[in-house]
Amino acid sequence: MIVLGIESSCDETAASIVRDSTQVLSSVVASQTQTHAEYGGVVPEIASRLHEINILPVLNQALAEAGVAFEDLDAIAVGHRPGLVGSLLVGLSAAKALSWSLNKPLIGVDHVHAHLYAPFLSCPSPAPGGRCPRIADGGGLSSSSTSSSPNPTFPALGLVVSGGHTSLYKLTSPTNLTRLGATIDDAIGEAFDKAASILNLPYPGGPHIDRLAQHPDANDRLIDFPISRLSKDSLDFSYSGLKTSLLYAAKGKPNPPKLQGKPQRLAEPAPELDDQRTRDLAASFQRAAIRALTIKAQRALDANPNDQTSFKSIIIGGGVSANTLLRAEFTKLAEQNNLALHIPEMQYCIDNAAMIAALGSVMFKQGHTDDLTLQATPTTAC
Repeated sequence: MIVLGIESSCDETAASIVRDSTQVLSSVVASQTQTHAEYGGVVPEIASRLHEINILPVLNQALAEAGVAFEDLDAIAVGHRPGLVGSLLVGLSAAKALSWSLNKPLIGVDHVHAHLYAPFLSCPSPAPGGRCPRIADGGGLSSSSTSSSPNPTFPALGLVVSGGHTSLYKLTSPTNLTRLGATIDDAIGEAFDKAASILNLPYPGGPHIDRLAQHPDANDRLIDFPISRLSKDSLDFSYSGLKTSLLYAAKGKPNPPKLQGKPQRLAEPAPELDDQRTRDLAASFQRAAIRALTIKAQRALDANPNDQTSFKSIIIGGGVSANTLLRAEFTKLAEQNNLALHIPEMQYCIDNAAMIAALGSVMFKQGHTDDLTLQATPTTAC
C-alpha cells in the first residue's frame, strides 16, 4: 500500500510517500522558520500564504524522490486537526482536490495522534545513488535515534511535547487513544520559545536552550525553578509559573505599581545577564521543564502497575522530543520501569507528512475513510 501524506498544520508545508504503514519513500518539508524568526514566532497569515506558494512544489518533489506517480497512490492522508485553521485549509484543499480528481480515498488524520506514530517510521535501503528521505532546515537537529524497540508494544503511555501541545495518553493501539492529561496553560515548546526570548536567544528557542544547557560550564542548579505538580494525583501540566520565574531571574523581580500610570520599580534587580549566567539559566530552566514531564509520566505509570492493562512501553513524539535532556531522562525512566521506549528519529520529531501518511495508512487498513466534507478543525479530538 502506498499513501501520500500532506501536512500543513502550522508553519511547515510537508508531503511524504509511505509504503506499508512504516517505510518512508520520501519526506519533503518546506520550513518557514527563517521567515517567522523575524517576528519571534509564527504569524498565522504569513504561514498560510507561504503554504499556498509551497504546496505544489513540495508535492511534486515528494512524488519525484519516491519514484511514484499519482496513479500509483492507494490513498491520500491529510492532517486536518489541530492547528492554525488557515494553514490547515491549504493542505486539506490540496488533499481534497487530489482525492476527487484521482478518485482516491481520503483519510483525515489528527496531527497530534500522528506524532505518536512517528517513532515507527523507517527508511528502506536506498537504491544505488539514491538516498533516504531528508527534511530540509531541521533546526540544527542531529540524526541520532533513541528507540529501544522497532515495533510498538501496547498498552503504551504516550507523551506529545510540541510548541502547541503537552499531553499524556494511554494507547491500546496506534488508533485507540485516551487522553490522561494536558497542559492547562502553556505548552512546553511554547515555554522554551518564550524562555529563549527572555534570554535574548534566537527563535525557535528549544534548540538554542538545549545547546547552552549542554555546555560543560552550565550549572543547571543555579536556580531551583519551580516544578509544576498541581494536585497530588494530577496528570496535567503547567508551564506559566516556570516561565515567570525565569523572567524574574533574568530581568529582576518587579514591585507592583502603587499608583496607576507610574512605572514599576524592581524590588530585586537581577545580576547581569552575561554568557555564563545565560547558560546557567538555560540549563536550570530546561532541568525544571523536563522534570515536570518525568514526574507526570511516572504518576501515570504508578496508577495501575500490576494489572493486565498496565503499560508496556513509552511512546514520545513532537518537536520537543528532540531535546537531549528529555531523551536521556526518559531513557532512564523506561529502564527503571522495565519498559520499551520509542522516540522518533530526529527528522521525524518536527512536523512532517511521513507520520500523517503512515498513520493514515493504518487507519485506511482498518476501514476508515472520509468524504469531501472533511473539515479543518483547529482543536484536537481528545
